[in-house]
Amino acid sequence: MKCEKCGYESEDNKLFQDIFLCSVCRQFAPPSDLGAYLAEKIDGRVLDPFRKFSKANISGMTNKFKQGNVMSRAAFGYKIVNKEMVIDQEKSLIVQSIFQDFLNQEISLNALAKKYGFSVNGLKKILKNFTYLGKLKFSGGIIQGKHQPIISSELFNKVQNKIESIGKK
Repeated sequence: MKCEKCGYESEDNKLFQDIFLCSVCRQFAPPSDLGAYLAEKIDGRVLDPFRKFSKANISGMTNKFKQGNVMSRAAFGYKIVNKEMVIDQEKSLIVQSIFQDFLNQEISLNALAKKYGFSVNGLKKILKNFTYLGKLKFSGGIIQGKHQPIISSELFNKVQNKIESIGKK
């Protein structure tokens, strides 16, 4: 099939609102005013570096993810040693304290963030991070990682319930 935006021919081209587009053009296609988007023709060869990079990068990262390997930098409470994520003993105690304090104290997210030297958004990222359960999250999927958990799933679930109840107020 031939992409109607850039002319790139591939079996991977898919229909988007009854129009065949390559993966790169499809990514940028607006749901509305598709006609104007298609009118701006582009030479498909210009997009080849994007195609090569995205295929290599996504497939490599997907393989790392499926093997349970660390995807990027280590979450707070962990460190990378020999390409493996291992618990940082000192910082992991801080992570455990953050979860316990949030669950067991009547303290605002703002006050808790200040107590531990994080922004509120940084604190929320810690409280919602599956990494602390020994899991990895990538591209909508969650699997068991090769690293050790810092907190129990019971504590994590209780914290998630409390976060959700705060959001409903």
